[in-house]
Amino acid sequence: MTCRAALAAIFCLLLPASALADGEITRLITKSDQARLDKYEATRTAAVDAARKGGTSGDVAQLDGVLAKPTLAFNEGFDMVGNWQCRTIKLGKQPPLTIYGWFKCRVTDDGSGWMLEKTSGSQRTKGRFYTESDKRLTYLGAGYVAGEKPKRYGAGPDTDQVGYAYRTGKNEFRIEFPAPALESLMDIIELRR
Repeated sequence: MTCRAALAAIFCLLLPASALADGEITRLITKSDQARLDKYEATRTAAVDAARKGGTSGDVAQLDGVLAKPTLAFNEGFDMVGNWQCRTIKLGKQPPLTIYGWFKCRVTDDGSGWMLEKTSGSQRTKGRFYTESDKRLTYLGAGYVAGEKPKRYGAGPDTDQVGYAYRTGKNEFRIEFPAPALESLMDIIELRR
């Protein structure tokens, strides 16, 4: 077999796997959530600008610290499974910047990938991560209030959540949610061990 034929065979074997990985999220994501992701950069810029202009100096310093962390590859010795501390940061609208205290989150792996659930606090989320690249995952989940049974992603725009996850340290990552249904221009959930 020639080198060119071998490369063509390898490419053909890899193509279906890529299409399958991309195909699952394409089948699941709603049109409105895809539109949110399509406007992610513009939404993020507007939300961060509003937070910096209207937040207290201490909160802005905390936000800048979160956003300044480098993005690292998820596939380099990072196991997301386990218990995490998590906090929500709300950017934009009124108030322009709110940083909540730390709550509990848990990540599990059901064999199909990582799943997140916020297990304490009044506002919660439950959903799954999908690989977009080495350094970015897409999160599809549903928001709910403590005491309610979580809905599945796709139940409707009032509960559906979409965001991008970035690994920021050995035991840290964050999810950025553009244009959430309630209260802000962008939500960030920061997670740490």
